[in-house]
Amino acid sequence: MEKQQQLIDTIVSAIQDKKGKDIVSLDLSGFDGAICSHFVVCNADSTTQTCAIADGIEERVRETLGEKAWRIEGQQTGLWVAMDYVDVVVHIFQSDLRGFYKLEELWADAPIERYEYEL
Repeated sequence: MEKQQQLIDTIVSAIQDKKGKDIVSLDLSGFDGAICSHFVVCNADSTTQTCAIADGIEERVRETLGEKAWRIEGQQTGLWVAMDYVDVVVHIFQSDLRGFYKLEELWADAPIERYEYEL
């Protein structure tokens, strides 16, 4: 669990560095059939920022923890990038799409942690 928390903290820090907004972590570990134990979700104001956040996460996790994403989808369009780190899946939305898909509402019973933007 400690390694998983390090991964989440590293991801959140990378998102904050690229000025990602409304960062949350959803704990899905208590749900049977959940595809992973945690979602980290944030949004960005543009496709350029969405891709920059994804690149920043990929670089920071590799440098800090020596881990590589199992799969990354959506970088071609930058509208919604999903990064699969097996136990932790990161969702980076362009702001309008996050409101449309309401991912957090699908897992409304999951414990949630909100992260403030750090200067």
